Amino acid sequence: MKLCRFNKDRLGLVDGDTVRDVTSALEALPVCTYPLPRYDLLIAHLDEVCKRVRELAPTAPSLSLDSVMLLSPVANPGKVIGAPVNYKKHLEEARADPEINFQAQVQEIQRIGLFLKATSSVIGQSETVRISHAERRNDHEAELAVIIGKPGRNIPKENAMSHVAAYCIGLDMTVRGPEERSLRKSVDTFTVLGPWLVTADDIPDPGNLDFSLKVNGDVRQFANTRDLVLSIPELIEYASRFYTLHPGDVILTGTPKGVGPVVPNDTILTEFAGIGSMAVAVGLQN
Repeated sequence: MKLCRFNKDRLGLVDGDTVRDVTSALEALPVCTYPLPRYDLLIAHLDEVCKRVRELAPTAPSLSLDSVMLLSPVANPGKVIGAPVNYKKHLEEARADPEINFQAQVQEIQRIGLFLKATSSVIGQSETVRISHAERRNDHEAELAVIIGKPGRNIPKENAMSHVAAYCIGLDMTVRGPEERSLRKSVDTFTVLGPWLVTADDIPDPGNLDFSLKVNGDVRQFANTRDLVLSIPELIEYASRFYTLHPGDVILTGTPKGVGPVVPNDTILTEFAGIGSMAVAVGLQN
């Protein structure tokens, strides 16, 4: 099932080139009062919402997909977790390019671990990546985004996939420079999630997905998730050794070789087998 968040927090079922407005399925969510939970309510109750979506879909109003504004499919991620240099060829690329490594030694993911991105950096497809450090190089990084569905700590990799609710496309934008990685990747608008989420049952083998990224029609990145250094189960095991994973947490699984700069007025098109395509505009920060 493909579910999108669109316009003013409407819930949609994506069906080809149309969106069925199934917002009333959100009535399945519990009512919460302050202090609100530190996780995403929709993802925590995704099974109940999907059940209601199936009931509503046959008679739900339909809209053209190209007429709606697509927001991040996860409204309230508690954490956005990044996996640096998690493709071998990107590690080699980063070590060879001084504009990427900034004279710092680029270590393997097994040694440097994971990092966190500010949730304030999250946007959806219809919003714009805004460059605020135009004097620096700002790079695109296409990644599979894994959406956690149930809480867990110290999750063994053998059980890890049972904690996955859904997948979406992720763009881990990066401003190059000497500062720590998490800071440079947490710029407002520098985490793009979308165009919708695809429930885990619709992607039986997330470890074997072709994907690509184009800038203004030119192919920059092309890879398959089978080339990950740490697989999805291993990333979940690794992350959960340090912090509890909650529903709505997002793991960006890493980017392959081919990262490169973008500038205002560029368009980034990312495509993932089993998910779809996501086109994102690039502009300047106001």
